[in-house]
Amino acid sequence: MPGRTRDERIDTAVLAAARTLLDAKGYAGLTIGQVAASAGIHRPAIYRRWPSKRHLVAAVVADLLGLEPTPDTGELRADLTRSMRELVAALRDTSLGRVLPALVADLATDPELREQLWSTVFGPRRETTARALRAAIDRGEIDPGTDIDFVLDAVAAPIYFRALFGHLPLSDELADHSVDTVLAAIRRTG
Repeated sequence: MPGRTRDERIDTAVLAAARTLLDAKGYAGLTIGQVAASAGIHRPAIYRRWPSKRHLVAAVVADLLGLEPTPDTGELRADLTRSMRELVAALRDTSLGRVLPALVADLATDPELREQLWSTVFGPRRETTARALRAAIDRGEIDPGTDIDFVLDAVAAPIYFRALFGHLPLSDELADHSVDTVLAAIRRTG
């Protein structure tokens, strides 16, 4: 006997409630019971979808960040800048900037959660940027010997570092500077 069809309305209501509560209460203050009450959903329906608060918050992170951040318009700098500015905006202008440090701390002790976050959020996002970089290599825009994995780490690292430590502001200028610094290192010369 096949299982029930997943009701996307429940997913939408739960994610919206969780996002609102994260904005108001933060990661530590969020409970599944609060999410259930706010969404008008029974707790078991939430636990069937997300086995823990951590997993639900990971789904909210995916929702906030989106999964297709880097377009490939043929203008690598513009594409990367747009992607990094969107990342800055998500970390600066939503609860994501406050949630991410606590969620990262949980990743250290929860390999399943780490794999979920990688496979559903960061892996797909990285792949879109990797496609844009490979296309730039094909166009002769950047050096064919470019270590794409290193570039993927390097272009976003200053943004995530500031989001995690909050020692300096997140800004569009940071996104632009990060992109320009990385591109200066990998642009094809001659």
